[in-house]
Amino acid sequence: MSTEGAVRLLLREALEVYADDPAAATSLHGWASRLDGPLRVAIAGMVKAGKSTLLNAILGEELAPTDTGECTRVVTWYRHGATPRVTLHPRDGEPRQLPLRRVEGRLRLDLGGTPAEEVARLVVDWPTAGLRDLTLIDTPGIASLSTDVSARAKAFLTPEDSPSEADAVVYLMRHMHGSDIHFLESFRDAEAGRSGTVNALAVLSRADEVGAGRLDSMISARDVARRYREDPSLRPLALSVVPIAGLLAQSARTLRQSEFAALRELAELGREERERLLLSADRFTRAEITPAVDVTMRAALVERLGLFGLRLALVLIRSGLDDPTDLARELARRSGLGELQRLIDGQFQARSAQLKARTALVGLETLLRMRPRPGTERLATELERIQAGAHEFRELRLLGTARTVGLGLSRDLEAEAERLVGGRGVAAARRLNLADGASDAEIRAAAHESLRRWRALAENPLTDRSTTGACEVVARSCEALVVAARPAAGPTTRPQLRPEPARGGG
Repeated sequence: MSTEGAVRLLLREALEVYADDPAAATSLHGWASRLDGPLRVAIAGMVKAGKSTLLNAILGEELAPTDTGECTRVVTWYRHGATPRVTLHPRDGEPRQLPLRRVEGRLRLDLGGTPAEEVARLVVDWPTAGLRDLTLIDTPGIASLSTDVSARAKAFLTPEDSPSEADAVVYLMRHMHGSDIHFLESFRDAEAGRSGTVNALAVLSRADEVGAGRLDSMISARDVARRYREDPSLRPLALSVVPIAGLLAQSARTLRQSEFAALRELAELGREERERLLLSADRFTRAEITPAVDVTMRAALVERLGLFGLRLALVLIRSGLDDPTDLARELARRSGLGELQRLIDGQFQARSAQLKARTALVGLETLLRMRPRPGTERLATELERIQAGAHEFRELRLLGTARTVGLGLSRDLEAEAERLVGGRGVAAARRLNLADGASDAEIRAAAHESLRRWRALAENPLTDRSTTGACEVVARSCEALVVAARPAAGPTTRPQLRPEPARGGG
């Protein structure tokens, strides 16, 4: 039986035990239904980190408000729906529909006079492909000057007596701050502390500001992100750190024909005139300067693209990108959005079933601990068996251990172990350090070689017990890669998946 199937069965058995407890039954039904729904990914971060802007960039539509209105102070869910709809769920009372308004392509959300503190959540249903397999949740700012706003974000993401409603988090930070580390530690403790799971990605947002909007800003930002990835306080808490020019990413994904036409006009100015115009945002929008584009459009461009995006767009147009679609695609690529999307796909989406099952197990474990009754001992034993025996969870535990206390291996072997259990993504090519387009034969050969090496390490009598357990988990991952990569006709002597080792896996 698959891990997901075992979790479903365990939840059904728990429903029988708690049949006369309406609150417990509601929670159990909720965790069971989450197994069938899309993965829930929260966008979190401190105030003005660019959360709503990044969410719009991921979706390719301006659905999340980026101003400082009341709607930015409540938790807002964006999920797939057949027809556009906005629903307000109050803390007390029945949900009600809100009117839909779009202004210049942007969705305008209005609480209709309801104070933000009285709103449990807003739910935006929208027929966009980006939400079919992923529900995105925009959260208020952590460490906000308003303690109520900050408390709402923390209560949603790191509740004290239940699992978070988010299966994973994309955390935005402008610089690495103590509040960022504290939140990520809390999220890991609430969601995955017992198993050492790493289920967060960190984003160095507004990365173009690292280089003050210069054309080489993203190069500087990538260097900063690389240092953050290796920082001992952040490394155990996030799978990776990605630099993103969020404003540019959003505008590239929603670039309008009128904006492209204005950019092309500006690109035709002489070099000296362009350079003087782009000295600062204030100078770019000054009325007394009279280039080909009027001041209203210039103000809109600097608001939408920022100085970095403007400078980059003009350089790209002058280098020959004379098509709006091509320009938008290149701007999005250079914003860093593509790398983030690849990580979300490779780390979160590819592990969707495991992350959702883990959320259900964390919730059930909390319920059994806080409300024990006759029959829960058997449930607790089965829950522990699933957590200990499921290889997907063993991989995640090993990944967490590798990023905290280490595995007792050399630096190179620890990096290889982390990669083979999915630290860079769960696709076979990513695990085996091959190009994304690697052939089946290349994958098969690399998987066999990795399996040979890690079996030898696991069976070496000089390897200590805890390290041997880690090597066995890695070897088990290699076995799965070998089996998955075998030819369709398959040799009769193909490797068999061995039973999961009973001893610790790191």
